Amino acid sequence: MRRMTPELFTALVAFAFVTVMTPGPNNFLLMASGANFGFRRTLPHMAGVGLGFPAMCFCVGLGVMRLFDLWPPAYGILTVLSVAYMLYLAWKIANAAPPEADRTDTAEAAGRKGTPLSFLQAAAFQWVNPKAWSMALSAITLYAPGKSLGAVVWVVGAYVACSMVSTTSWTVVGTALRRFLQDPRRLRLFNWTMAGLLVASLIPVILN
Repeated sequence: MRRMTPELFTALVAFAFVTVMTPGPNNFLLMASGANFGFRRTLPHMAGVGLGFPAMCFCVGLGVMRLFDLWPPAYGILTVLSVAYMLYLAWKIANAAPPEADRTDTAEAAGRKGTPLSFLQAAAFQWVNPKAWSMALSAITLYAPGKSLGAVVWVVGAYVACSMVSTTSWTVVGTALRRFLQDPRRLRLFNWTMAGLLVASLIPVILN
């Protein structure tokens, strides 16, 4: 069984940091949420990603992937659900209401303003996020090959720490754009761009 030496842990942290910081569905959604709803309202979404993905890593490390070996059609079902839900989220981003509607207390505005993802929605999203599956499988394979509880916990801890940095960073970027996006046309273009990037992230899944 491979021991978690300081050198190996350093490599694990570097791997975790790079994988969570690079563009992907989670980060596109966080940036869009920061731009549309602000930092405070995005906090539950951030927590859902920051804790939901490490929890997924823990489950993968404990052998959840054996379910796919026992029932291969589950992989196809998961792929269909992933594509469908991410297309729904892309539609939701593209049609998000302008920030002005968020600050209006009228019933009309309340009916058309968007809402950020909740903690549970963001945590559940990890299970239909293709990049999250790839990251979890790679991390466990590389840094906890024996799937011992101790090694898996090290992987989970590294991702909790790195996810705090990544979720905050991408949300802050979105929040920083908020003033620039006060123009409804700019916001619409931004939201459609984020939606397009989210859909584009599905291309490798569809091709496979």
